[in-house]
Amino acid sequence: MRGCEALTSPQMVRDFLRVKLGALEHEVFAVIHLDAQNRVIDYVEMFRGTVSQTSVYPREVVKEALARNSAALLLVHNHPSGVAEPSRADEMLTQTLKSALALVDVQVLDHLIVAGSAILSFAERGLL
Repeated sequence: MRGCEALTSPQMVRDFLRVKLGALEHEVFAVIHLDAQNRVIDYVEMFRGTVSQTSVYPREVVKEALARNSAALLLVHNHPSGVAEPSRADEMLTQTLKSALALVDVQVLDHLIVAGSAILSFAERGLL
């Protein structure tokens, strides 16, 4: 996927994420790095947690975005519980990351939660 246009539609992104994260029994927080034309630079699984939570460090997300010269990001994590609804902590994390990344001119295009075959989009829900 790195350096190509493998994810050219929202449906392709969803299908890719279902395969990568849908069946995991632990939480993973990942980032899809995009260039200025929204082409995929890289997919990086940044943090691994337990069955119900993972710790995410905004500083590390910003460092990765700068290291890859990303113009935009898709934030992604899974809910092994099978429930795609965002928690209050998920919403607060999204706003924290969005603010931190805006300081270095990196746009957050969406935050997606993968729960089995279900995927929730913060952008579609108006939560960005």
